[in-house]
Amino acid sequence: MSQPDSAVADAQAGGGAPESLAALAERHGLRRAIARPTLPAYLRQLWTRRHFILTYATSRNVSKYSESALGQLWQVLTPLLNAAVYWLMFGVILGQSKNIDNYPAFLITGVMVFTFTQRTVISGAKSVSSNLSLIRALHFPRASLPLAYAVQELQQLGWSMGVLIVLVLVTGEPITWLWLLIPVTLALQLVFNVGASLFMARVGAFVRDTNQLLPFITRTWLYASGVFYSISERTEKLPDVLRWALEFNPAAAYIEFMRDLLIYQRFPERWAWITCIFWAIFALIVGFWYFWRAEERYGRG
Repeated sequence: MSQPDSAVADAQAGGGAPESLAALAERHGLRRAIARPTLPAYLRQLWTRRHFILTYATSRNVSKYSESALGQLWQVLTPLLNAAVYWLMFGVILGQSKNIDNYPAFLITGVMVFTFTQRTVISGAKSVSSNLSLIRALHFPRASLPLAYAVQELQQLGWSMGVLIVLVLVTGEPITWLWLLIPVTLALQLVFNVGASLFMARVGAFVRDTNQLLPFITRTWLYASGVFYSISERTEKLPDVLRWALEFNPAAAYIEFMRDLLIYQRFPERWAWITCIFWAIFALIVGFWYFWRAEERYGRG
């Protein structure tokens, strides 16, 4: 007979009320194996597994294109091909290039910046549901998975940003001191992406249709983020509330911030700073808290 069962049996034999297993476990210092840790403890667990997160992201990045002939070049070719299609449709056929100076640089900047967020959110939504065997076999903070996917997308962004800078220079834009703020912009966007990825990771873990709906949602988000057009010019005749909503869109805010630095050679306005910082902090706090609240439920069922 096991120790808890024998203790209950002894209590019954002695005429006393049987002690519940929960009370007995608490008296002996036992706790649930998958109990959700406190938030500070959870953060410490993530920090101790930072090497696993980085290694997992890097290995996924290497293996993702290992079976293709061009290998890692697809990290650059994919956004470039998308940009070429968008340029043909919106720049040539719809004539957007006539209204915007240096439309190729304008477009490729929007595509690269938005793709970073889009891919991070989509991969984050699949991070838990695609790794159920790993979750059920090993004990580790589940937030490691969406964080690893975000790091993977950041590594791919490094290739894209190199190509973006070359294309901006080729189209005639000069190098200015404002380019020193590019890492700041990417850091704010990364923080936002991590928060959004954590939020969608929980949604994707329990709502199975998320992965089917998310491409349509992100495509709508793409059209509303000013990737192909200037929001300020296209919304002049729209109600102020709608124009404000489009400009307050986080993806649009990070895109415009990057365009200010790379193309317009101007220091971003205070409103742009406030918007980008707000979305980074808000998304990280809400996304992390939302994901952590369901820590003990991932991998069940």
